[in-house]
Amino acid sequence: MTEEKKDLEALLQEKRIFEPPADIVKNSNIKKFMDEHEIKDADELYQRAEDDPEWFWGSLAQELEWYKKWDKVLDWKPPYSKWFVGAKTNIVHNALDRHMKTGIKNKLAYIWEGEPGDVRKLSYFDLYREVNKLANGLKHLGVKKGDSVGIYLPMIPELPIAMMACAKIGAFHSVVFSGFSAKALRERLNDAHAKILITCDGSYRKGKAINIKSSADEALKDARTVENVVVFNRLPEGELDVDMTGERDEWWHELTDGQSAECETEVMDAEDLLFLMYTSGTTGKPKGVKHTHGGYSVGTSQTLRFVFDLKDDDVWWCAADIGWITGHSYIVYGPLILGVTSIMYEGLPTYPKADRLWSMVEKYGVTVFYTAPTTIRMFMRFGEDWPQRHNLSSLRILGTVGEPINPEAWIWYHEYIGGKRCPVMDTWWQTETGSFIITPLPITPLKPGSATKPFPSFKADIYNDRGESITGKGGHLVINTPWPAMLRGLYKEEERYRKTYWSRFKDTYLAGDVARKDEDGYFWIQGRSDDVLNVAGHRIGTAEVESALVSHPAVAEAAAVGKPDKIKGEVIEAFVILREGYRGDVNLKGELIQHVSKEIGPIAKPAALNFVPDLPKTRSGKIMRRVVGALVKGEDPGDTSTLMNPEAVELVREIVEGEK
Repeated sequence: MTEEKKDLEALLQEKRIFEPPADIVKNSNIKKFMDEHEIKDADELYQRAEDDPEWFWGSLAQELEWYKKWDKVLDWKPPYSKWFVGAKTNIVHNALDRHMKTGIKNKLAYIWEGEPGDVRKLSYFDLYREVNKLANGLKHLGVKKGDSVGIYLPMIPELPIAMMACAKIGAFHSVVFSGFSAKALRERLNDAHAKILITCDGSYRKGKAINIKSSADEALKDARTVENVVVFNRLPEGELDVDMTGERDEWWHELTDGQSAECETEVMDAEDLLFLMYTSGTTGKPKGVKHTHGGYSVGTSQTLRFVFDLKDDDVWWCAADIGWITGHSYIVYGPLILGVTSIMYEGLPTYPKADRLWSMVEKYGVTVFYTAPTTIRMFMRFGEDWPQRHNLSSLRILGTVGEPINPEAWIWYHEYIGGKRCPVMDTWWQTETGSFIITPLPITPLKPGSATKPFPSFKADIYNDRGESITGKGGHLVINTPWPAMLRGLYKEEERYRKTYWSRFKDTYLAGDVARKDEDGYFWIQGRSDDVLNVAGHRIGTAEVESALVSHPAVAEAAAVGKPDKIKGEVIEAFVILREGYRGDVNLKGELIQHVSKEIGPIAKPAALNFVPDLPKTRSGKIMRRVVGALVKGEDPGDTSTLMNPEAVELVREIVEGEK
């Protein structure tokens, strides 16, 4: 087999183009920036930022306040970068403190809605006071600059309050998603050497009270460094039995009662550690990704300002969980630095009915909405009737995050949620990148299914196995330039950092995704490199097969995995979730297999196709193809305790066993 045949094949050909609305282009933040710097068009913007990234990011950093300005914008010694070298700052100064001197002080920072329907509204001044009181409480417990604090909280306002209370006094936080198991929490607390754990009694999920404190207690049985536990009282008295352990545990309200609503903000170096975010990838020990105060604050706030064009009167809803990087960057730090109003929601997007999100968009006048493709496909499954019950005319920009969006899901989102008037900002980035990397701007012509081009100043490319740049074929997605919000290494694992991200190609960041770049320079993500299918010598991305399936009107979601075959080496087995109103029978199965052949070619035609009510998913909603693939191959799927729906593993297992 020649090297040429080993390139990842590009089967999906999407020709539709959506021009950005003229009024959004004319009034966009990026257009204003271009006018201020006498840049005539997008091509000149991209070229100037790529030629001089230090000018670009230095200009944007002027939007923030600094205790001391930088001596140098960038110090780049691959694979390590330092941004705003010599600068003194604290991200909380820009997210809260400086707003106390302006009218933003009395503006709403968060409108929070609990799953049962309870609502809280916090102004920037409210947030400032609560952060300071908890910060003083943490200092009372002995937390100081450089200490590590674990946070295990659901989607309640106390989560961003806890994060900023840590950052305010110079401690670094490690947030663990509240749906993770006790085992996952223990691993992260021990690795980060957490001195304090901040948690709560419980939260609501599917209308039921979930005991979060009991999971925390289980994790703490072998959490060697945790000295104290701060427990927020979320639920009504008597809802759950909560054990409070001796002198170790303290109620949040008792800790903060009587504490001053003023707290001096610790002056930090721009490169001081702000937080750890653990990412497990596909296998192995979780990786503690390090992010810092200076570059991260500039990168998150300014990418958000330009990509989603946020204005003073916008109501922004990033419908992610703060337990993931999306929530850190674009629910907490980025929006607060910009001084915008954000929506937060505690529970399931389909509880009590499938229009919960759309009712909230209407109720709060949401103008910019950002969610995951898996959520969009879930709503496609329920049908158009649910969003059509609500007035969504307040929306002006939509966005997606977390995985590639199928072109047909993009079209559905654009038509039924955005009313055919809202551009869709399809963003590609990672825990490690901290901020958007490949993304449209409001001035970008859009191709459904493509994340379009790298944000200004970023150099991204597609490499084949030899490290050569390729166009029109699939290959390794890489980044060739440092950026402000990039990870600063892995916590206590510098060799793993080098090996994982920088060893494949010299001085080049390996993203771990496979993608292709078309003749217009638009990027198309084809899946994780671990998920590439190899059928009779043809390397095929899972995203293309799944997109072909989802383009059929009967299909809401799909997963494509490889199954060992004596002749072809590997064949494709597909698992399909149908939209409501469709029945999975032998006729539809044959129709879907032929549909894939017609859409992207006979080589990608599934050898087997199964209808399933659900598929194993991460807590952020991504389909776990690794788990499905392991079941198909008869292998151990590994630890499934952190899945959103571990019961789906058994559903797939039963189908696979039935085939045998």
